[in-house]
This record gives sequence, C-alpha cells and structure tokens, in this order.
Amino acid sequence: MSEHVNAVQPEPDMIQLLTPEGQRVEHPDYPLDITDDEIAALYRDLVLVRRIDTEAIALQRQGELGLWASLLGQEAAQIGAGRALRPHDMAFPSYREHGVAWCRGVDPLTLLGLFRGTNLGGFSPYEHNFNLYTIVIGAQTLHATGYAMGVVRDGAVGTGDPDRDTAVLAFFGDGASSQGDVNESFVFAAAGNLPVVFFCQNNQWAISEPVERQSRIPLFQRASGFGFPGVRIDGNDVLASLAVTRKALDDARNAQGPRLIEAFTYRMNAHTTSDDPTRYRLGAETETWKLRDPIARVKAYLVRNAQLPVDFFDDVEAESLRLAEHVRIGCRALPNPTPASPFDALFVDMPDEVREQRDEFVEFVASIEEAAEV
Repeated sequence: MSEHVNAVQPEPDMIQLLTPEGQRVEHPDYPLDITDDEIAALYRDLVLVRRIDTEAIALQRQGELGLWASLLGQEAAQIGAGRALRPHDMAFPSYREHGVAWCRGVDPLTLLGLFRGTNLGGFSPYEHNFNLYTIVIGAQTLHATGYAMGVVRDGAVGTGDPDRDTAVLAFFGDGASSQGDVNESFVFAAAGNLPVVFFCQNNQWAISEPVERQSRIPLFQRASGFGFPGVRIDGNDVLASLAVTRKALDDARNAQGPRLIEAFTYRMNAHTTSDDPTRYRLGAETETWKLRDPIARVKAYLVRNAQLPVDFFDDVEAESLRLAEHVRIGCRALPNPTPASPFDALFVDMPDEVREQRDEFVEFVASIEEAAEV
C-alpha cells in the first residue's frame, strides 16, 4: 500500500477565493464580482450534481448500470468551470464531467444511458455545445484542439464581438497528462495560438498511480514548456474555479492563445465502481481531504453572510430528492442493451463482414442463454 498522503493547505502558488472554513479571500489577478444569490445558485448546482452521483452509484450496485465514474469531491472544479462557459463556447469532457454536463443542460439520464450500454451518450453535442464523453484517455484534448482550429478558420476569435468570439474548454485528469495525445494537443495549440483552455482536474490518483509518479513538477508548470501560461487553483473552491476559468476563456476568445488550469482536488470515491481504492491509498488521506469538502465551505459562507430565504437549504434538499427520484425511475425505464446494439452505430452502411460478425455474435449469445435454461 502506498504511503502517499497529500497536504491540504493551499500552497503559495494556488489560487483560492473561498477557504475551507467558508471565508472569502481576494486575489489581485482574479477579482470576482459575485452576489450572494449567485453563490447560492452555485451551491444548488453542487448539491444537485452530488445527488446525481450518489444515485448513479446506487443504481450501479443494484445492477442497473454497468459502470459509473464518480465525481465526489470534484464538484466545485466542474461547476465553476462549467458556469464560466458562454452558451456558444464548446466543452470537451472525458468521462467524469457530470457537473459540466449539468451546467450545459444535459439530462443526467442521457449520461446514465451511456453507462448502461444503451447509447453513446444520448445527446447532441451541438445542441448543448458539450461533446460526447471520451473513454480513450486524453483523446478529447486533440478533439478540442481541432475544434479550436476550426474556430480560428471561421474567424470566431479576437473580433471583439462577445456573441461571436468562441473559446474551447478541454477537461482531463492528472493521469491523462502523461498521455501523448495531451502533450501533442499542447504543441498544436501553442503553435497555432488557438483559443483553447486545458482544464486538468488533478484528483491525485490516476487509478492507483499517485500524481508524483506522473510528474516531477506541479502539472500547471508544464504549460511554460509549451509556451503558454499555466495556473493552479484550489479545485475544491467553486469561486476560484469560476473566476480563473472565466478569465482564461476570455483571454482565449481575445486571441491570446491557450491556457492551462490545474484544479488541485481529490477523488473521494473509487476511480470507477469497478475499482477498490483501499488497495492503494490510506483511509487517513481521504479523511483529511473531507475537511476541504467543496459543498460544506459554500454552505458555511452562505450561513454566515447571505440573506437567504429561511427555507433555502430545505428547498434545495427537497429538489435534490425529486431529482433523485427522476434519476431512479428514468434509469430503470431505459431499455436494456441487446447483443446486436453495440453494432448499431458503427457504420451508416454496415459492411457485409461486420453484419456477419454481428449475426454470429447474436447467435452465440442466444446459444448460451438456451444452454443456461436447460
């Protein structure tokens, strides 16, 4: 078992606007003009997204989903970044960005369909300006970079028109930072001065591999080697994520080139529901990071500082229960995948040899089922 334990105090180079105790702090480079009502709206986002995550894990344990990748502990990084996007910006997720999907208006049931095996994500990327989940580690950064090339060629950057200028936001993890795709996307983005912001959620673990085995320097410092700025934020601080991502996207839209944001956070749950984190990390590490819970700090701030309706927190909790019911009922109503369904979206015109493979596979599965009945 690893002796890897992470310090939870913010480092000097880490941007933080809301402390774990719920105290607002200022940063000269990232001023944030935000009302208490707007902070309350972020709190609602955080609570509802965590509820979706909790219900999805339960559904997987009940056999309704094949797999689920939890975001517990990473809600603030995702909600802050997601709310920094303008409607016409484009986001490219990996497979854990349920909070960003929420901000882009994607029904959580469409995400569950992917993990149930009944669809490829279930939503139109261009309806929500949110690309389909990408399982191939790091590939989405190249997709985002290619999209940003298209933005430049369409003349939709640096015009000064806020309704036209477009930025691209690409999400990946600390483990993906070691992938060739990510580094190649950095090269292309820098060489083309592309309007793409790379958002690395450093949750400390690439499945069972701790982050110090991925890089000998903080991940945000890698950007300087490719010729563009990088910054590290407290990834459990939704205000820091909002302010820093908003500025990075503004810079990208204004033709100032790519940016890298490292959100220093922690994966509280297993990598996926098929993983057992007790095999490689200490329980004390998780307990320490609970003190930085992204929802608790926002609630602490609101309780002390905001003039909210007396039933605000109860109303949010009631809404989360209704959302949970929507997720449970909707998930169980989704169709079950069939042996032939994985072949459905492979080709517009299916080649004969693939059709033969499909038919053989369907017959094979049917023969197993018949044998089991006997």
